[in-house]
Amino acid sequence: MASTSNDIALRRLSQPDDGSSAAVELRPVTRQKQILVLNSGFLTICIVVGFNQAYGVFQGYYTSKSQTILPPSASSSGALLAFVGTLGSGLTWGGSIFVNPLLSRVEGKTFLHLSGRKWITITGVLLMSTGFLLASFATQIYHLLLTQGLLYGLGSSMLYFPILSTAPEYFTSHRGSALGFILSGTGVGGLILSPTIQALLTHLGPRSTLRLLALLTLILALPIAVTAAPSRFVQRRQTHIDISTALTPSFLFSAAAAFLSASGNLLPAIFLPQFSVAIGYTSSFAAILLALSNAVSCCSQTLVGFLGDRVGRQNTLLLMIVLSTIGTLGLWMSAVIGGEKRVWIVFVVLYGVAGGGFNALFPTMVGEVFGMRSLRFCDGSKKNCGGEEWDWVMEWSVRILEET
Repeated sequence: MASTSNDIALRRLSQPDDGSSAAVELRPVTRQKQILVLNSGFLTICIVVGFNQAYGVFQGYYTSKSQTILPPSASSSGALLAFVGTLGSGLTWGGSIFVNPLLSRVEGKTFLHLSGRKWITITGVLLMSTGFLLASFATQIYHLLLTQGLLYGLGSSMLYFPILSTAPEYFTSHRGSALGFILSGTGVGGLILSPTIQALLTHLGPRSTLRLLALLTLILALPIAVTAAPSRFVQRRQTHIDISTALTPSFLFSAAAAFLSASGNLLPAIFLPQFSVAIGYTSSFAAILLALSNAVSCCSQTLVGFLGDRVGRQNTLLLMIVLSTIGTLGLWMSAVIGGEKRVWIVFVVLYGVAGGGFNALFPTMVGEVFGMRSLRFCDGSKKNCGGEEWDWVMEWSVRILEET
């Protein structure tokens, strides 16, 4: 049960979450702090993962013949343009390699009346905004790779991990439900941003759209950055790789599962608009389908977190992975081969239901198996794998579909 006392600065536990026998000093949990963690985590997911999910709209625009930001020949470089999105989203997770050690080193330190953690999140917001702003001046694909890909990706990681890595520490018996609510921001962000970006691209053009996104990032994300909650662990946590943990069978098997899942997790979101247009839908309706998938995912992740608390988080995680795999192999492939629009819509909905289950339950599974003190290392290590290697395959599939 959460402590309601504001006078006690620390709480000492004899049986910490990581299963060790040593006592661990923890900061207290209050209802107000839990609400702050829930709100900041939810909004961070809305912004960071929402932009990652909505990149498919940019992908569809950049590869269209009506785009005005790149040379006309760029429309035939769909795989390279997709790499802009996967670079940004991949760095959101892969940035943990340097963000998490940096967090451990600045934890508890203060600079100009702001904690080191808050300086990291503020820097992340500034990098994200700068990435969008500089992308608005791009004239070549590599400009987008450096700005909308690299700068945005590094910045999003510096905002994401300081906020989300501490969230599981503030909840115990309802950890799955709490993280399910936080991660439902994935669907909300995509639901709002996908049609919004499509409308902005249509009415304002790409350069004004990117500049407006830079401004919105500052307005929405800076308040989150300056109110980032501290870690509950008072003592500095290790920043080197825990070899004993990394070599355990449970870590190796779950890392392999994370690699395979991360390799394809974002591909439907990135290529959904482009596949929709190739099947015969308009670009506007393609953005609506992406928003629909995100809306379903929003509700699904909250329910999946609740279900995980009731019937077992690892069991529920496995079920979601199996359902998303069956949907991808059965429905997506059938829609592509037969050009079946109705089958495609069914896949969009099913993947929204099942595809977000991995992200909703993975952090809680890591905490259960490896302990909360190992969460940063384990979660970040397994999420460093992105879907870049599949971009070329997906682009070839789109071209084949368009030619048939």
